[in-house]
Amino acid sequence: MTTTAPSGFQTGFAIRPDLVVEAARAEDVRTAVADAAARGLPVHVHATGHGQPGAIEGGVLISTRRMDSVEIDPVRRTARIGAGVTWGQVIEAAVPYGLAPLNGSSPSVGAVSYTLGGGLPVLAREFGYAADHVHALDVVTADGVLRRVSPAVEPDLFWALRGGGHRLGVVTAMEIGLVGAERLYGGSIAFHGDGTAAEVAGRYLEWTRTVPDTLTSSLAAIRYPDLPQLPEPLRGRYVISVRVAYTGSAAEGERLVAPLRAIGPAVADSLREMTYADSHTIHSDPPFPHAYYGDSVVLDGLDGDLAARVLELTGPKAPMMTVVQLNHLGGALAARPAVDNAVPYREAGFLLRLLSPLDGTDVASVRALYAEVAGLLAPGALGRSLGFSFGGGDRTEGFHDARTQKRLAGLVSRHDPASLFGGSYGISPGGR
Repeated sequence: MTTTAPSGFQTGFAIRPDLVVEAARAEDVRTAVADAAARGLPVHVHATGHGQPGAIEGGVLISTRRMDSVEIDPVRRTARIGAGVTWGQVIEAAVPYGLAPLNGSSPSVGAVSYTLGGGLPVLAREFGYAADHVHALDVVTADGVLRRVSPAVEPDLFWALRGGGHRLGVVTAMEIGLVGAERLYGGSIAFHGDGTAAEVAGRYLEWTRTVPDTLTSSLAAIRYPDLPQLPEPLRGRYVISVRVAYTGSAAEGERLVAPLRAIGPAVADSLREMTYADSHTIHSDPPFPHAYYGDSVVLDGLDGDLAARVLELTGPKAPMMTVVQLNHLGGALAARPAVDNAVPYREAGFLLRLLSPLDGTDVASVRALYAEVAGLLAPGALGRSLGFSFGGGDRTEGFHDARTQKRLAGLVSRHDPASLFGGSYGISPGGR
């Protein structure tokens, strides 16, 4: 145990707990939770720090980064992963068997935390949410008991933990299903956005209505700073790009992306066949720690005119740099998994994500801009995504639909009546 907080990927919010527990095994977690409960101290969990919901002040912080074991069962196509494992570690262990996890775009993100929030994989439209592929979990609940939950054992907890986040305990290990994906066709195609962003967005939205469920894509818009370390075509420019992931043949992939290439001259085009181990290059997320704020809007649908207005608000004339990402949903994401879970809004057509660096920008200004975007999208908004709220953890509304929220709140009342785990995306007992 120590009072020194672990460093994490998110540097924008303070981490000042009273006590830090560097857990190396499940028993360390169990002891820490039992001790915190006896002292009446709140419990927070920290793996890589990518999805930190806000500042942590006081209480006990359990760091799981040392719990980094990965065990692959190639026959059953499963992986057993520790609470501190990153997606990059799972990919590295699975690839030799021709298998892949349902990971997100960044290999340095913690696999367990990402999955507890639902998890939007690189191949989301083909295989669904990461939470849909969980077979079992080991979790320490507020009573200090280590439980193994599955569809047959404690099914209510199994339902809630897959999509409900950290609110019901500290997950120490997880068994997940893997898929056969040795290679894929993917990458990104980027266009200069000044004066053309609305057209590119409109053409992209039209294109999403024509693609098969086996193709996953997103649109991203960013105003790059004028920095010498950036490539010349991007330096100081407003760029809008489309990212693609498709497990079909390269020839069919080329045919499917032809309408994107017809939009106009590209600043960059990395669309190609690749190994699954190179799938992180599709999005090329920043690999270095930094300060940022982020939130999202889950939408039933989106038209070109509305998308253009969002890009106008968040583009070069915006008061701060804002990264906009629009994920095309549907496909397998719309289907209920074999064993139901707490992932909401499966009827959604798109997920709009906003992220702003905080260096030199105050959170209040970012929130004001995001509120303006949310107001614009309100008529078609279903809610927010639990997995993509970075710094907005004090706002819990909208993460789940009313029915799911009520069921989660009931389970919190039963398993954590003292709100021991209330610090992370809190679901109040009784639904408050």
